[in-house]
Amino acid sequence: MPQDWKVGDLAKMTGLTVRTLRFYDQIGLFSPSGHSKTGHRLYNEEDIRRLQQILSLKELGLSLEEIQAVLKGQMYSPSDIVAIQIERIRKNIKTGQKLLAELERVNERMKHQEAPSIDAFISVLETMKMSHEKYIIEHRLNWERSFDQLGDFLNDNLT
Repeated sequence: MPQDWKVGDLAKMTGLTVRTLRFYDQIGLFSPSGHSKTGHRLYNEEDIRRLQQILSLKELGLSLEEIQAVLKGQMYSPSDIVAIQIERIRKNIKTGQKLLAELERVNERMKHQEAPSIDAFISVLETMKMSHEKYIIEHRLNWERSFDQLGDFLNDNLT
């Protein structure tokens, strides 16, 4: 017998919020395949496969609009997706290099018992904010999984 999951159950399984899943439904990106008699959203295994594709593409840095286009087969080829990821990684590297240089300057001043200027600290904080540490950490931890999921997505859609 096929299993259905309510939105709260799906949120717990995926780590997404109920609000995010409802938003995805609202914009037509990810809608449930059914509803209970009381109106609760119900998701089946096929829905979960689609969500996995969405999350894989999101981890690769695509916007929700880009993901919709990919899933509709309209806009991006597999090489386009890889090119987008390459460009975003280049930007992350550039930001990381800038942050490293700023931290090294601050560290050097501190080693020489010189107080870094407020402007130096503000610059470091601004660069840290730009670097989106959360994204970089998650990206690094999930890179292998994301790449495998992209392969699965491409295999499912190119065969």
